[in-house]
Amino acid sequence: SQRTERRGIHVDQSELLCKKGCGYYGNAAWQGLCSKCWREEYQKDRQRQIQEDWALAEKLQREEEAAYVSTHSSSQTQPPHSHSQPSLATFSKFEEKKTNEKTRKVTTVKKFFSPSSRTAPKKESHEGKTPSPSITRQSSIETDRVSRDFVDFLKTLQKQAGREIHKQSRAFIESMGNKRDLGVEELSECAQDFYQNMSDRLMNHYKGSSEKVDRVMDQVEKYIMTRLYKSVFCPETTDDEKKDLATQHRIRALHWVTIQMLCVPVDEEIPEVSDSVVKAITDIIEMDSKRVPRDKLACITSCSKHIFNAIRVTKNEPASADDFLPTLIFIVLKANPPRLQSNIQYITRFCIPSRLMTGEDGYYFTNLCCAVAFIEKLDAQSLNLSPEDFERYMSGLASPRRPDDPAAWPQTGSNINPVVSQIHQNQSILSNLEKRQQQVIEEANSLQTELAEWQDSVAREVQEILERYPLEIKPRASAIDAENVENDRLPPPLQPQVFAG
Repeated sequence: SQRTERRGIHVDQSELLCKKGCGYYGNAAWQGLCSKCWREEYQKDRQRQIQEDWALAEKLQREEEAAYVSTHSSSQTQPPHSHSQPSLATFSKFEEKKTNEKTRKVTTVKKFFSPSSRTAPKKESHEGKTPSPSITRQSSIETDRVSRDFVDFLKTLQKQAGREIHKQSRAFIESMGNKRDLGVEELSECAQDFYQNMSDRLMNHYKGSSEKVDRVMDQVEKYIMTRLYKSVFCPETTDDEKKDLATQHRIRALHWVTIQMLCVPVDEEIPEVSDSVVKAITDIIEMDSKRVPRDKLACITSCSKHIFNAIRVTKNEPASADDFLPTLIFIVLKANPPRLQSNIQYITRFCIPSRLMTGEDGYYFTNLCCAVAFIEKLDAQSLNLSPEDFERYMSGLASPRRPDDPAAWPQTGSNINPVVSQIHQNQSILSNLEKRQQQVIEEANSLQTELAEWQDSVAREVQEILERYPLEIKPRASAIDAENVENDRLPPPLQPQVFAG
């Protein structure tokens, strides 16, 4: 059946681990390696590149000196006007070729050994990209708040330790500000080195108490990454923004994909399940509003827990990993999170590496990377569709239709595709709702007409009564004895008398 065929969606749990077999979670951005193994490979490649660049620089220097000596000696032995012009032209061409090659090849060496230098074009590009005053004001308020929280946290530590942590953190932020000409991978390597050195120092200070070290490192990461967020998130030197747009266009093109196509074990008809799906979508979208890698990971973890809850309620049993990944893919397709690739790259580059290597945060983040990779490679076989149908739906020339259209969906035997049944049911519900809405509108208009007619009839009846029985005002009746002029001769009224018994 389609529900048991998870072609293209199933991922073995061993595929989530590092390819070197160290037991930690791998990452597609690190070519399937964990952060520890990736750093080792990266440092080896960097050292190899530096040695090759130095060797090339020394070779060019020797060639330059040899050419200069050869040209200088030939100019002294030959007559002044015999071959002076050709030799000078030859040396000029060699000098130009050598300068171009040296400038192109030794850029890496200069980049590593003169990090404080800045180039004019990048400075102009940074100046040209000026954020709006409201965004600047908001980020400044948040930065100030985080700085105060960091200082308050350090006050709870030993005085000397708190000062040293604050000093090292500020020095790192200043050094990163002087390295803006470096690529984002080099900046990431600097951040990872800082995390490692700070963690080692704290481990020695707290005598191996990993819980205290993690608590301090959380605050350090929050402080430095909030301060550096604008300069290291989706930098102009990368193609992160281009990848974001490509992913968003891809997800929009897959808007027709349904739960049944992905074999997602979630029933949104159940209120609790529907609520969990909405919360999961909210969490994955909210990830972009966070600045600290740990906070972005927390959004991913919260989203994943809501997904597990939706599956558990639907199946009335604990969710499995095979159920989780298709549901996560469905949530990503439904949410289309903003700047998804930039957020994944930002977490990969600047998060404390231990979080991505182990724990639930690392597991959920690795699954999110797998979900994004699956969406990018989604094909007809993954959705149990024919290539023709898949291309028509992707191009917008067709969309899932009613089951009475034989060209709409591939069917197995005489059984109607469950996706078609669900679509037909939804269309019937919408049709009934439309009829009920039209009936309500007609009844409301009828009631309004009846109220207007009733008001007119009441007004007519009142007018007829007034005309039939006109109001007559009679003269005021005189008071009793008003015409008796001899009131003064009347005897006084009787007074009650009291007799003693």
